[in-house]
Amino acid sequence: MVTPVLATLAYVLSPDRRQVLMLHRNKRPGDLHLGKYVGLGGKVERSEDVVTGVRREIKEESGLIAEELTLRGTVLWPGFGKQGEDWLGFVFRVDAYTGELHDGPDEGTLEWVGLDAIRSLPMWASDHEWLPMVLDDDPRQFHGVMPYHEGEMVGWSYHRI
Repeated sequence: MVTPVLATLAYVLSPDRRQVLMLHRNKRPGDLHLGKYVGLGGKVERSEDVVTGVRREIKEESGLIAEELTLRGTVLWPGFGKQGEDWLGFVFRVDAYTGELHDGPDEGTLEWVGLDAIRSLPMWASDHEWLPMVLDDDPRQFHGVMPYHEGEMVGWSYHRI
């Protein structure tokens, strides 16, 4: 059995719940995510639980402090990494925050995007499958598996509980 890379993703909603904060990965040549819009997040460090990890990543990448966050689900991405590593992501929605937005991380530009415009963004095709469940009002979590092969999603199955 291979141990997956543990990671977090967070989607910060604006106070009026009409926009979500996205990171446009547009600054680092050679970036696996170059040109795509993604949530905030990254690897969970060895000494962290996932909540501590996601709060740290939000603060580092945006300057914001997550006050209200909800685990919306998990996604296992077998074969997603640059060398075919498996990733397990804990996906959160942030409904309240404090702090001031900074200029963003080295990887890209932070942008508030209207919820009605998300479908038109250049994203991983896989994100379009589960992101609506992060942003909806259904109280159930989703837990899915999304295998990748040579950089492409080859399947998607999930449960809501």
